[in-house]
Amino acid sequence: MSLFRRGLLLLVIIALSLSNGSAFAAENVLLKYRIFRESISVNELTKFAQTGELSTSLRVNLALAKQDPKPIRQYLTESVAVNPILLDRVLNSPIGNVVLDRISEAIHTPSRKADRQALRAALILSASSDRNGNTANSSNISLIEIIQNYPTAEVEVEGEVLERAYRQLRQLEGNLQDLLLKIPF
Repeated sequence: MSLFRRGLLLLVIIALSLSNGSAFAAENVLLKYRIFRESISVNELTKFAQTGELSTSLRVNLALAKQDPKPIRQYLTESVAVNPILLDRVLNSPIGNVVLDRISEAIHTPSRKADRQALRAALILSASSDRNGNTANSSNISLIEIIQNYPTAEVEVEGEVLERAYRQLRQLEGNLQDLLLKIPF
């Protein structure tokens, strides 16, 4: 990615983080399990992630899909610590494209277009707007936070591969510095 495009992306992310964010963040989630599809609000999914309380529609959908809510909640809420600057550098590299492609198997745009860009923006915004009070060198991000910061009105979540996306995110936590060393400059 050219320096100009990286700068432009960073500028957009800063503008998004300084704005109220509501016009630029996902409002609805299309949660998919095999043939079951349920459109729920991001707030509904966030409430489940934070409290464990299932809405009626989410409870029914998960029951029909024969999914246990506990591991889903765990994948959504367990955070990983990343350095936002290293994360940005890695995600704007060929290695980062592979990481983005893997995570976007679970979290993606409804059209499946510009998945990398949308996911990159959500990851960087999540890392740069850390609400946990960490130092500037480290931020905690989680899948629910990425969904909340997804820059489209609707985001699709493939429930069957959510664990894989979580594992990919978890790998980033320990490997950012190593991945950065593999990137040619």
